[in-house]
Amino acid sequence: MPDGTIDAWVADGVGHVQLNRPKAINALSLGMLAAMRRVLDDFAEDPRVCRVDVTGAGERGFCSGADVRWLREQVLAGADTDEFFETEYALNLCILNYPKPYRVWMTGITMGGGLGVSMHGSDRVVTPTSELAMPETQIGLFPDVFARWHLSRMPHELGTHLALTGLSVRAGDALWLRLADRCDGEIPSADLVAEIPWIQECYAGADAVEIVGRLAEHSNPAARETAAVIRTRCPMSVAVALEAVRRAALAPSPEALLDEELRLARALVHRPDFVEGVRAQLVDKDRSPRWTPARLEDVTAEEVAACFG
Repeated sequence: MPDGTIDAWVADGVGHVQLNRPKAINALSLGMLAAMRRVLDDFAEDPRVCRVDVTGAGERGFCSGADVRWLREQVLAGADTDEFFETEYALNLCILNYPKPYRVWMTGITMGGGLGVSMHGSDRVVTPTSELAMPETQIGLFPDVFARWHLSRMPHELGTHLALTGLSVRAGDALWLRLADRCDGEIPSADLVAEIPWIQECYAGADAVEIVGRLAEHSNPAARETAAVIRTRCPMSVAVALEAVRRAALAPSPEALLDEELRLARALVHRPDFVEGVRAQLVDKDRSPRWTPARLEDVTAEEVAACFG
């Protein structure tokens, strides 16, 4: 396979796909996305294949997400990024509608684009090591790969909480929130259950500033800590993520969100926040991004609407 980043083989009726960039926690390059789609198309037609199993190489995790370092370099070089997102989202929908059982092992870190190639499968396996998240508000993007379809349908505004904060959940919560189907091993507790009262109360509505205000003023210290977390995230991304989740709740299917996903990706990846967010998190790793605008209060409704086209 291209660049040695995808391994694929057939054994005993099972088509195996292994992401093979362990040093990058199997971050998805454009070549990996394209190769995976070709393999899945071949397996769908192969009479030897009754089921597909998808895993990630290495000990740290299944997949850390898209190769956003490379995407950042493309933006800085003035290159086109549309092909990456078009290829990625087409793969996500291929998995969603795959004609054969699609089993994926969501071990360790499974985030962002890693969820895009796992949460849409028919048999999603977590382990006691699993950490699932859509952390895009940390790097100036939005919860894409059709994750917002799932987030918008989670009970008690828990999906809104995960979309805005980008915080991770373990296997117990993943099962409860229907991001996974079963656990291979002992199931950790569903920690978010205890947080339902203040999450449901604070995350109501479609105004991100009001949500953070309610969190900051809540009597529960966990709510106040969450307000502080959201304040560290990209303000534009937080506002867009909230609107994106609210819109997804009204969509008849994930497929119906495709055009909007592409518009949002195009709009946000070319904002200065994306380059800055990836720099702070993954390049310089100083964890001190300088967002534009710097405050959630300075994000206008017109700017958010413009991202949706």
